[in-house]
Amino acid sequence: MAKAILVDTSQCIGCRGCQVACKQWHGLKAEPTVFSGSYENPVVLSAKTWRKVKFIETAAEDGSTRWRFLSDACQHCTDASCLAVCPTGALFRRSWGAVDLNQDDCNGCRYCAAACPFGVITFNEETGRANKCLMCPDRVEASLAPACVTTCPTGALTFGDRDQLMSRAQKRVAELKTKGEKNAQLYGERELSGLHALYILQEKPSVYGLPEKPRFATAGVFSGSLASILASV
Repeated sequence: MAKAILVDTSQCIGCRGCQVACKQWHGLKAEPTVFSGSYENPVVLSAKTWRKVKFIETAAEDGSTRWRFLSDACQHCTDASCLAVCPTGALFRRSWGAVDLNQDDCNGCRYCAAACPFGVITFNEETGRANKCLMCPDRVEASLAPACVTTCPTGALTFGDRDQLMSRAQKRVAELKTKGEKNAQLYGERELSGLHALYILQEKPSVYGLPEKPRFATAGVFSGSLASILASV
């Protein structure tokens, strides 16, 4: 049965517990960072940071400042562009929906990074291979939730059967709308034939840096990959 992670942004407090748990479970090193005007740390996903919390500053109707938070990682798309363009079969799908990555088969071509409409796949300069969130298959196949989910103190992250999570998310969206959150919506139900990372949003997807209509992107993959390689050189 298809699994998914449900991210309820209305319950996220920006604690970064999920971010730290991901690093700890996968043995990902800390990254030296500097203040760049954002409370996000680090500012972007990387080969050493597979999940990060976005800090989004918005204005409420009364003009006051309002914070929105989003725990961001790979969306594990049903129609996954990365999977389609991978020439070596390094990217593959688990039976329960996650898009996994076999490091031994990755040749570092970066086609996947160029094709991903969410920009969540990164290139590891040290290993010469791609990296991204794998949804903790070692934990899931041992009947455990992904590391990020287990550490969330507010219930903003939930793991389970995708259909059940969608039903739960739809009820939560309806509840938020009754509380005045007119832009509340479920993201990921139908995008790219369904994502295995579902989001309860309080604003339009673009506010969170999510594409309003993500597309299956294969055109321009070679040129995008080449540009990435040249930039690295």
